[in-house]
Amino acid sequence: MKIRLLILLPLITILPAAAQNDSIPKETGKVITSKFPTTRVFDVQYNQLGPADYTTKAFGNEKEKARVNNHYRFRVSANIPVYKTNRFFITGSLRYKYEVFEFDNVYDIPSQTNYNRPTQEFHYFAGAVSATYFSTLFKKPVIYNVSGTVDANQYAFQRVKGLASATLVLKKNDRTTITAGALAMLDPSSILPFVPIFTYEHNFKNSPWTLDFIMPQRLLLKRKLLEKGQLSVGTELNSENFYLRLNTGLLNGTYELNQLELRSGLTYEYWLGKNLIGTFKGGLTNVITTRITERGEKTSKYVLESKQDPQWYFNIGISYNPF
Repeated sequence: MKIRLLILLPLITILPAAAQNDSIPKETGKVITSKFPTTRVFDVQYNQLGPADYTTKAFGNEKEKARVNNHYRFRVSANIPVYKTNRFFITGSLRYKYEVFEFDNVYDIPSQTNYNRPTQEFHYFAGAVSATYFSTLFKKPVIYNVSGTVDANQYAFQRVKGLASATLVLKKNDRTTITAGALAMLDPSSILPFVPIFTYEHNFKNSPWTLDFIMPQRLLLKRKLLEKGQLSVGTELNSENFYLRLNTGLLNGTYELNQLELRSGLTYEYWLGKNLIGTFKGGLTNVITTRITERGEKTSKYVLESKQDPQWYFNIGISYNPF
């Protein structure tokens, strides 16, 4: 649930609160907050994942096999406008995640023994400041964004990170919006330090369905369902991270877990009134990669790597968005 989440690729902190009379900032704010609940003024989510088996390697050698019986996450996010003009604004963001793992017996491969691992709890905090500027390039709207992040766990502040992006609006009409750009992660531990951005949203003629494609983050088909609801079907790329303390014969100190997940399933959002939006998600999660590195190291220099079976998931949330 890091600020640099791939789920927020296009423009992580663009909010309608910062939009003025200019149509591009205003429309951009509406698009971003409609696609990503965590960019709204306030958002709370609970994520439950099903049991899954996994295998872990330490320094390239098989270390253990185990099963996670219960795994859940609780998240809170807030985004507050700090300063705004017609084409420039600054936003402050706060994030908190509480993540819990409950294990079955763990099988240690080198010693060929089983042992019990207690429930693991992790707290993750992050605060960010983001600056966004709207301009033109090649006579087309372009949006520049830079963000700085400080994160922590329950023990101490950990690291300072950053990102920078530029997004060019290539086409926008009543049915189709196309943008292209790039995003750079100013963080050596990022799994993807540089990411090209391409988005394509198209409402099919004489159809309630809309195609929502953001490379490489999502491919969804969306439609209105009931008077105040929206249904989405498809696949989304998600990233997770948190810090952990290790004290073993081989590993001692603070380490960071980075994980990429591919989630396929359904999302339903319903406008509850009074600026409240309820969200439900469900489907299947496939973990692409899970790596643990020393704090601040490149993910290619990982000390632990896990392979995990697919698992079901569901997510419920509520957002407050007065704009």
